[in-house]
Amino acid sequence: MVNQNLTATEIGFTHEDFAALLDKYDYHFSPGDVVPGTVFSIEPRGALIDIGAKTAAYIPIQEMSINRVDSPEEVLQSNETREFFILTDENEDGQLTLSIRRIEYMRAWERVRQLQAEDATVRSGVFATNRGGALVRIEGLRGFIPGSHISTRKPKEELVGEDLPLKFLEVDEERNRLVLSHRRALVERKMNRLEVGEVVIGTVRGIKPYGAFIDIGGVSGLLHISEISHEHIDTPHSVFNVNDEVKVMIIDLDAERGRISLSTKQLEPEPGDMIKNRDLVYDKAEEMAAKYREQLLAKQQGATAAASLGEVLADEDIPPATELDEDIPVVAAFETAIPAATEIEEEIPAAIEE
Repeated sequence: MVNQNLTATEIGFTHEDFAALLDKYDYHFSPGDVVPGTVFSIEPRGALIDIGAKTAAYIPIQEMSINRVDSPEEVLQSNETREFFILTDENEDGQLTLSIRRIEYMRAWERVRQLQAEDATVRSGVFATNRGGALVRIEGLRGFIPGSHISTRKPKEELVGEDLPLKFLEVDEERNRLVLSHRRALVERKMNRLEVGEVVIGTVRGIKPYGAFIDIGGVSGLLHISEISHEHIDTPHSVFNVNDEVKVMIIDLDAERGRISLSTKQLEPEPGDMIKNRDLVYDKAEEMAAKYREQLLAKQQGATAAASLGEVLADEDIPPATELDEDIPVVAAFETAIPAATEIEEEIPAAIEE
């Protein structure tokens, strides 16, 4: 049986020796380090963690998760071993402050950067709204949807609790900005079923001096004032009213910006028909759209042919310009007949002026 009453002299190992040994093998801990630790005591508003330092480190409840925590037991269990982030240096008692929230925060930003790079669509429930838009959580981070990127007929206040598809607009960890778009997600989904040159039926939801916003299947497209008719129009109000049902043709799909551009001008059998005889435009819409698609296809084929010809010419063995110059003698009589470059330039207006 071990004698519990042995003195330090009999053991040959003093308290000073023990302290020196701890100093010799003590690890150096710095703020920003991620270290393993074991929970050995849970307190009402925090927990003591053994990370191998001389004094137990402490994690306050507010640092236990990126989300709200009401009790330490929601996150930690006694004798559990996991990673901790060293938040601060030792205090006067030699105690370090730890964080789990900071680890989750760093990994959350890494994840949303990855999602943005993949141009992924995510879903999240709105937990609050303010004057500028709506608030959601993505990977535990607070995200903001600007009002201009919320595509729904509901008032903003009624969105709380609603689950929305979202696309990333801005992911900036340094500025702590996570901005998302509901409109882009809807437009992208709708765009997968739409084509340029397609005629669709929509409803006028808003009229501005620069054009009319048309609802087509739950997403909004812009019918710009310049695309209403071949004839001049002072204001879209002179042609449309809110809630009018209209036939429009899609002329551009911009998934990156979440925009659909529309036209009725391209559907006019004769210039000005949208003003003079709108019913005729709607009756002939599919026919005019088919002609538009044919013209579009012809332009695309022409561009492809021009590009192919350019590649063929580039591959031909054409001697350098200096060799051509050497083979063709310069005739003095021609030189006098050709005006100087400066004279020619004076006769041609600069392109920028046009």
